[in-house]
Amino acid sequence: MTEITQRDGTWTFDGEAVRIVPGRGKGIHPLRQELGECVVPLRALAGVSFEPDRKGGRLRLRLRDGACPVLRAADGRLKGAADPYQLVVEKDRNGVAEYFVDEVRGALLLEQVPTGAVDGFLLPGPAVPVAGGGGDGTASFDGETVRLTWNWKANDVKTSGGPVAFPVSEVTDVRWMPAIGLENGHLRFVRGKGPTPAAEHDPYSLDLWGLSKKEYTAVLVAAAVLVRLPDAPGPAPASIAPAGIAAPAPAPAPADDDHDTLLRRLRELGELHRSGVLTDDEFTAAKQAVLKRL
Repeated sequence: MTEITQRDGTWTFDGEAVRIVPGRGKGIHPLRQELGECVVPLRALAGVSFEPDRKGGRLRLRLRDGACPVLRAADGRLKGAADPYQLVVEKDRNGVAEYFVDEVRGALLLEQVPTGAVDGFLLPGPAVPVAGGGGDGTASFDGETVRLTWNWKANDVKTSGGPVAFPVSEVTDVRWMPAIGLENGHLRFVRGKGPTPAAEHDPYSLDLWGLSKKEYTAVLVAAAVLVRLPDAPGPAPASIAPAGIAAPAPAPAPADDDHDTLLRRLRELGELHRSGVLTDDEFTAAKQAVLKRL
């Protein structure tokens, strides 16, 4: 098992999954705090890297496209401290971070995990109940019903109708956009077809102004709804539990993980190295991962 613990959080790799526990101190982004602990199975990873800088660096997990509901809902809009798959590394821990990368890369090579997009979610998404938002209101979701409540900043069109509640079965799509510059963001629940009004006038949308980082928590509601849409592929979503991405059930140990199979994998790795598919470093990391299991 490989582990790196920083003020920003703790990452642990056991050969089958990366367990991420965010830090809880000052400076941790509200989205990551609300998301909580999550477990990323090896088969959901496309890669891992460590990017050093003069202050230390960053560990980054790169997930396969379509594997994570939160990333799908965010559509590439989670940057920097809001990204749950980044870890700020202090300068004196660079060696540990590099070792962590080597271990994960070795496992990816050993298991020959593809890097391409997946057809269905490989993570179950935020557990419910979950709530988030800001701007002119708050969105919550209990696994069956979406609720929108308004604050004093909301438009009269919204406040005059009072809180809104509707079953997830009526939702055909959910869209999240953070505020960017002078442009407001939104959390929009699409029901049926036809034009929709601007978020500030739409009783099925939150209008997000970007005045607080906590507004980013709206994307967790979007992700929890996304995995429960009728045509959403992937594992069964997490049931009622503390907020955070629930860990998938541990994968059973492969039946062929015996001495002869591991020797065969060593030979295969050697052939890939000789043919130039694997670099020297990649071959060394993968070979060490096999030898540990012999």
